[in-house]
Amino acid sequence: MDFQALSLSANIVIFIIAAVIIGVFGVLMTHVARLLAAQTGMGEALMGAVFIGASTSLSGITASMTAAAAGHAQLAVSNALGGIAAQTVFLAIADFFYRKANLEHAAASAENLMMSAFLLTLLAILLLSFTVPTYSIAAIHPGSVLLILGYLFGVRILAKTHKMPMWIPVMTRDTRQEKDTAGARRRIQLTSPHWLTFLIYSAIVGVAGWVLSKTGIAIAAATNTSEGLVGGVFTAVSTSLPELVIAVTAVRLKSLTLAVGDIIGGNAFDTLFIAMSDVFYRKGPIYADVSINEKFWLAITILMSGILLMGLLHRERHGIANIGWESFLVLMLYIISLVYIT
Repeated sequence: MDFQALSLSANIVIFIIAAVIIGVFGVLMTHVARLLAAQTGMGEALMGAVFIGASTSLSGITASMTAAAAGHAQLAVSNALGGIAAQTVFLAIADFFYRKANLEHAAASAENLMMSAFLLTLLAILLLSFTVPTYSIAAIHPGSVLLILGYLFGVRILAKTHKMPMWIPVMTRDTRQEKDTAGARRRIQLTSPHWLTFLIYSAIVGVAGWVLSKTGIAIAAATNTSEGLVGGVFTAVSTSLPELVIAVTAVRLKSLTLAVGDIIGGNAFDTLFIAMSDVFYRKGPIYADVSINEKFWLAITILMSGILLMGLLHRERHGIANIGWESFLVLMLYIISLVYIT
C-alpha cells in the first residue's frame, strides 16, 4: 500500500488507529510477557531485553532496512539512533507512573546494570564505525559485523547474570525484586502455551508499528520535512510507541525490571538496525553517507545512556516531581535535541 498516495488527513487517521491498536495489544502483551518471565524462570530483565525488545522493534528495523535498500542512508540511521533516544525518554516518562519511589532506585538489579553497560558498548562500536566510515568488505562495514556479534555475546552474558548475579543491590524498603521463579521453572519450561499468545500479540503490535512508520513518513513528506528529521523524530518516535506502552504498563503492574529491560534491551536491539541497514545499503558502507545530524543523535544516545547508568548506580530514592535527577536530565536533553534538530 502506497501511503504517500493518500491524503494527509487519511494518513493522520490511520496513524491514530495504529497507535490505539498498539496501546491495546501492548498492554495485553505485557501481561503475557510477565507471566512467561515467571513460568520459564527466564526473569523479567531477559524477557524484556530480548523477546519484548526484539518484537516491538520489528517495525523499526523494517523501516530502516527499507530506507537503506532505497538508498536513504540518513533516514535509515537516524531512525535507529532517534529511536534509542526516544525510548530512553520513555523510561523517564514511565518513572512518573511509579509514585512510590524513583524507578531507577526501585528497579535496582545486576541485570539492569549489565544491560546499561552492554548498550554503551554497542554504541561505542557505532562510534568507532563512524570514525572509519569508508572501510568495507563487500560493501559491508566490519563494525556492522561486530555489532551483531557483540549483541549475541551480550545476551549470553545477560542470561548468565540473571542465573548467577555477582553483584547484589543494597535492599531498602522501596527496592522491588522479582519473586523467586525456580519452582516455576521446574514445572513449566519453554513449551508454555502462552508463547503462542505472545507471538500473536507481538505480530499485531509489529504490523501496527510498521503502519505507524509508513504513515509517519507520508505525513512528514506531505509537510516537506527533511530526511534526517523524518527518521530521527517522526519514524523513530512512532515506531517506538510500543516500548512506551509496555514500559508504562509494566510499571503500573509493578514489574519494574521488565519495564527497564524493555527499554534498555530494546535500545541494544535497535543498534542492529544500523548493522542490517548496512547490509541492505548497496552504495557502500552506510556509515560513509550519514550527516552531522546522525552523529549528533549518536552522541546524545551515548550521553543519555551514561546518565541512566549513573542513575541506576546512584539510586536516588526521591527526586524532582518524584522522578530521579537522571530522568529529569534525560528529558531536558531530549527537548534540547529536538530544538537543535528542528
